Amino acid sequence: MAGVSRLQYSTEIKLIRVMCSGRVDLEFILRAFSNGMDGVFIGGCRLNECNYITHGNYDALNMVLLCRKIMEHIGLNPQRLSIEFMSSGEGIRFTEVVDDFCKKVRKLGPLGNGTEINQDELKPKLAEVRKLIPYIKIVKRKKLTSRLENEEEYDKLFSSEEIDKLFSEVVSYYIDPDKCQACMICHKRCPVEAIVGAKNRIHVIDQDKCIKCGTCFEACPPRFGAVKTLCGQPVPHPIPEEERTIVRKRKKSGINASITTDI
Repeated sequence: MAGVSRLQYSTEIKLIRVMCSGRVDLEFILRAFSNGMDGVFIGGCRLNECNYITHGNYDALNMVLLCRKIMEHIGLNPQRLSIEFMSSGEGIRFTEVVDDFCKKVRKLGPLGNGTEINQDELKPKLAEVRKLIPYIKIVKRKKLTSRLENEEEYDKLFSSEEIDKLFSEVVSYYIDPDKCQACMICHKRCPVEAIVGAKNRIHVIDQDKCIKCGTCFEACPPRFGAVKTLCGQPVPHPIPEEERTIVRKRKKSGINASITTDI
């Protein structure tokens, strides 16, 4: 069981249920806060008592530990996010845990309260982080799939310094126009259609759309090596539209022929 709750300052609590806590994605939590939710509660089966071989509750735990550190990084109180493990037969305990969480969030007040980042700055920050979720999952894949045996390990899984470094050293991807062969492979595989290009046209990555998943880097044939990774430096401006047509040379009947195509 899992829930995302809107804690208003009445008794109303809105709950969204899914089959397994492991299906609660980082995007769900950040989107909830972006939509003005004051707290997010996730309830999962007891660790090591999962009904599925996936043991998704471990994934949920790791994701929450990561999300709390991200919340700290952007200026949100991590106590607004809670995860608890219990069996489906513990109705009384579930009620007590949710009541305690509601009281805690009511005490914290609405988002942007006290020492937290104000709401005008919060939404852009959350939007920036949400855009990087695929990148974050790739970089932290190993830790996100680990199994923590006791609560003493929780605070050690992700450090504040580690999260600061994660966001300060974000990798960007850039297609070298001198090496691009317009093979269309990266263009076809990009999951968010962030690559602008066509047959015999040098490809360009739209940095505003790019989610930094690295698919283009992995897809580019090694013999071309056109996709570059950049860290800690600005991405070069894309070449002008009128300069993107590739001029190919081929031999025909013993004569070198220069062919320009723009199909």
